[in-house]
Amino acid sequence: MRTWIRSLRPFDAVSHTIIDLREAERFLRLFHAENPGSGDLLTRLAHVTAEVARTGTYTHTPEELEFGARVAWRNSNRCIGRLYWRSLKVRDRRAISSAEGVALECVAHLRQATGEGKIRPTVTVFAQDTPARRGPRVLNDQLIRYAGHRAPDGSVVGDPRQVRLTALARELGWRGGQGRFDVLPLVIQPASGPRLLCHLPGDAVLEVPITHPEYRWFAELGLRWHAVPAISNMCLEIGGVCYPCAPFNGWYMGAEIGARNLADADRYDQLPEVARRLGLDTSTERSLWRDHALVELNVAVLHSFDLAGVSMTDHHTESRRFLAHLEREEEAGRVCPADWSWIVPPLSGAATPVFHRYYDQSTMTPAFVPRH
Repeated sequence: MRTWIRSLRPFDAVSHTIIDLREAERFLRLFHAENPGSGDLLTRLAHVTAEVARTGTYTHTPEELEFGARVAWRNSNRCIGRLYWRSLKVRDRRAISSAEGVALECVAHLRQATGEGKIRPTVTVFAQDTPARRGPRVLNDQLIRYAGHRAPDGSVVGDPRQVRLTALARELGWRGGQGRFDVLPLVIQPASGPRLLCHLPGDAVLEVPITHPEYRWFAELGLRWHAVPAISNMCLEIGGVCYPCAPFNGWYMGAEIGARNLADADRYDQLPEVARRLGLDTSTERSLWRDHALVELNVAVLHSFDLAGVSMTDHHTESRRFLAHLEREEEAGRVCPADWSWIVPPLSGAATPVFHRYYDQSTMTPAFVPRH
């Protein structure tokens, strides 16, 4: 097929992002192929070429943005929960680049996505990077994270993964507590100017206390977790355009919390304590005490979210859903990229149907990609 978009010499401006017109053309052809009746493709290609020649970048239409964000989820090769990619709610906030504006809209995102427990997959897209000006950035890896407080003896109270961000927040003036589940403020880097701390109001952060359906002592562990996993440190890349601030969320799979966040030795490391409470023999690995404790921790997480009326899926159900998604994509004639090491759940992997097959590991765009 003939390539319409011609090569251009690098745009003469200060900057980070000169649009690759081949990427723009590839996306626009995909958009028009999957959205019949969206206007004349060649006319749109000509407009984009002219805009890039003038400015070094181009602006997506609202329809292109919505489609691009949804396809980025469809292409997320580390995500098992892509069956409902078409339902992603896209909040277009590209006019916003100030720290204050980003802060207000991130809070609004959490409130809308939480839905009193009925979690809604949502993405909020802020100003793009351009050759003349960078877009804003949220430095937190998720909108909701718990602080990691480093003690003088080197131990950590809270989430060890968040020690650096906690230290940065304190440098910027945060005066949080010293607890295990202190919600961190957002650290926002605007397009220009100083960083801003945004304290998340209580009504924007729904948390679930972790209890167990059989063991009453489980509540004594004092565990809890937040309801919305909103990733905020990725670039939404659509047709060569980078939106560096595009927080997005689905809902949790129980094992993400019960087999990783609360269980990993470099996170909350709760398996030894759960095993002790269960009276398990931890003197030998052959007792499989870790496995027993891990199952009960995951039972507690699923039970607690159900009790609180908060959306959550389990790894067996989500594995079947993923294979349904894979089948739909193949029927549509599309490649469904997947990273086996992320698709297979961290609990009872071999007992799930996603374990017993190989996947296409192609990298496809649009996509959520690591931000530079």
